[in-house]
Amino acid sequence: MNTASNIKEWINKLQQNGKLYFSMEQVAQAFPDLQATGVRSALTRLSSKKSIVSVWKGFYVIVPISYTVKGILPPVMYIDHLMKHIQRLYYVGLLNAAAFYGAALQQPQAFSVIIQHPTLRDNNKRDVKIQFVARRNFPSTELLETRKTQTGYVNISSPILTAADLIQYEKEIGGLNRACTVLNDLTEFLDFTKIPDAFFEIVNTATIQRLGYLLESVLEATDLANKLYERALQSNCRFQTVSLKNGKTVEHRILDKKWKIIINTEIEIDE
Repeated sequence: MNTASNIKEWINKLQQNGKLYFSMEQVAQAFPDLQATGVRSALTRLSSKKSIVSVWKGFYVIVPISYTVKGILPPVMYIDHLMKHIQRLYYVGLLNAAAFYGAALQQPQAFSVIIQHPTLRDNNKRDVKIQFVARRNFPSTELLETRKTQTGYVNISSPILTAADLIQYEKEIGGLNRACTVLNDLTEFLDFTKIPDAFFEIVNTATIQRLGYLLESVLEATDLANKLYERALQSNCRFQTVSLKNGKTVEHRILDKKWKIIINTEIEIDE
């Protein structure tokens, strides 16, 4: 049996055991007598047959028959294993996290992964894009949730962190209108009476102000907004005047005095 056949058989056994991913290091450990050039050549041939896909240097996913038309697995099925492989803290965020709570209007064009700074280059394989968003203040586990997937588990942002991230990184998802539309569907999952102190340590005050204003004045979720306001005061957040939308100037300043927000854009929510 040649090298490619040996490795193909090994990959089949991984798949039978429910593992749809592997690293180059694992192949080397499984076949210590094979030269690296032979292993790479065998993996290249298997990739050309669309049996496997290299989604990162030295990291592969196996493509089961049910996914051969797409040619690759959904990122949620391998992102946890990939991030462990490259040894980076992460959580699935933004629209993809909102989708776990049933709050995304449609399938996001990119799979958003929030990582600890420094950033990584976005990854695009077979029309599946992983969008990396780096943040310096990475959340503790109390602001994250773990969800089961077909191949293991995945970390996602909690509802309150998802809400804040939608506002803080609104440009990454298509703007404030879209962020507010998703936030509208997320409100039923929000409970600001139980916000851990860690939330105010990693979310900037301007984001809290914008989130509070949108909840109160646009989405009419007054009770939620008031609870957020109370917790922000308890955590000694110091509100300073900020624009609702960054980078947009207006001739006549309209100020929301409670949240100290300059209303420089009109929010439209998709129903």
